[in-house]
Formats: sequence, structure tokens, C-alpha cells
Amino acid sequence: MPAHQHDHTHHRHDHGHDHPADSHAPEISTANERAVLIGLMLTGGFMLAELVGGYLSGSLALIADAGHMLTDTIALFLAWLGFRLGRRPADARRSFGYSRLEVLAGLINALTLFALVGWIGYEAVQRLLTPHEVLAGPMLVVAILGLVVNLVVFRLLSSADADHVNIKGALLHVLGDLLGSVGAIAAALVIWLTGWMPIDPILSVLVSLLILRSAWALLTRTFNILMEGAPDGFEPEALRRDLVAKIPGLADVSHLHVWSLSSGRTMATLDLGLQQGADPAAVTEAVRHALLDDHGITHATIEIDWRGRNAACPAALA
Repeated sequence: MPAHQHDHTHHRHDHGHDHPADSHAPEISTANERAVLIGLMLTGGFMLAELVGGYLSGSLALIADAGHMLTDTIALFLAWLGFRLGRRPADARRSFGYSRLEVLAGLINALTLFALVGWIGYEAVQRLLTPHEVLAGPMLVVAILGLVVNLVVFRLLSSADADHVNIKGALLHVLGDLLGSVGAIAAALVIWLTGWMPIDPILSVLVSLLILRSAWALLTRTFNILMEGAPDGFEPEALRRDLVAKIPGLADVSHLHVWSLSSGRTMATLDLGLQQGADPAAVTEAVRHALLDDHGITHATIEIDWRGRNAACPAALA
């Protein structure tokens, strides 16, 4: 018998396809999808209106806030895309479906946001050197409307499944944009009351920092998923110890790899070393449920190392 043998029978090689009690996987519900879609249309529509308002009033702060609303629109679009793609079945060529498209869209959008921040920073420096006149009245009206839209979208998303990873991310974006709207209102009031024009580019730089933070978080998250990196906070050794301590009949875990397919879909592959006389099917099922219930791993490929960890390859727990 080879030193390291994988048994591919169904009762010993568990891919974890069927998870009826999966409370960790994103819930694909029409209520969640409808809430995100309405929020997307409101945010995206007003983003365009704010962009036009910033151009007509000459306010860079409004244009920067429109840029931050773009990050909200992207977050909502990715959330909606996650729900929509989750309904599409896998096929022969794409056995995991189309969920990874969400991640690719996030990477492209993150790079676009970095370009936007660069343009806002350049324009702000030019306006500090050569101040431009800003129409405080129209700027104030548009900024207040932006605040109202953000409050409506926040209330709408709060009424949906706030525990969903994509909705939670969109809520954080909207909270950040609320600060951007408040900043634009403050800049308009300062210009209206004092006529001090530099406040507009100064506030635009502060809002662009919010965009930069969101863009960096989006970039690192999508890059980590595309590189099949472990989810944040995951510790292979801690997971191995937890499984061995909790599962009767489990002697050891090796060849452990954990990564994310897309937002909220964590995958794992691992080999199990069994104690003498242990039931392979029972141990495998217990490990699968522990991975799901305790660690949120929704898809696990589990194999049995019949000779134990001492015969495993050097990449164990890689």
C-alpha cells in the first residue's frame, strides 16, 4: 500500500456539497436582493446628480463626495451581484458557478478608485494654489440632498439581513459617505458665511481619504481571495488543535488548506489521521459539521490518510 493513499469512495471522501443547516453561507433571499437593488439605484442615481451639481457649482468637495458615493455604489453593486450570481447554477465548465466574477469586479473597481483619488488630490492642490469660486447655495442644497439619500439607503439596508457579509460591507460604506455629506455641508456653510474658498479643496482631500481607505480595503480583500489566501484571522494550527480535541476518533489533521471562493464562501481541503478502530464515515461527518458550525467553512474536501500523519508529505498544514 502506498505511503499516502486517498480513498475516493463517497463515504470516505466528503466534498461537503450539501449543507442544509449552513447558517454561515450568505442568504440568497428576494428581500435582501430587493433592498440592495433599491439602495443601488438610489445611490448610483444621486451620485450622478451630485457629480453634475459639483461641476455646476464649482465644488471639488461635492465631486469628491460623489466619488465616495461611487464606492457605495460599487459596494451595493457587488452585494447585488453576489445575490444575483448566487442564483445561477454551476455548469460543466464552471463547477463552482460564477461567484468569482464578484471578486474580479471588486479588483477592477478598487484600481479605478485609486485613479479617482489621484485626480482629486491633484485638482485640490491646483485649487489651493489658484482658488476657484464656489456657489455655496447650490452646493449646500446638493449636499443636504446627498445626506438625505444616504440616510434613506442606510435605513433600507438596516432593515435587510445586516449579518450578511455583503450587506454589512455596504452599510459601512454608506456610514462613511454620511461623513462625506456632512463635510460637504460644512464646506458650503463656511463658504456661504465667510467666503473662504480654500475650505472646498481641503474638505475634498479629507473625503478622498475616505475613498482611499475603502479602495485599499477592497483591493486587499479581493487580491487575497484571488491569490487563494487564508481568510483574515484564520490560524491553521489553532483549527487543527480544535478539531483533534473535539472529534472522537480523530488523531491528527494534515495537508490543511483554507481559502475563499468569494465573499462569505470559505473552502477547505484536509487529510484526517484516524485513531485505531475509529469509524471513518462518522469522523468525516463530525469534522465536516465542526468546520461548518464552528469555523464557517461551507465547502470541505476531506480525505483519509490511512497511514497517519507520520507518512504525510512535508507540506502538512501548509
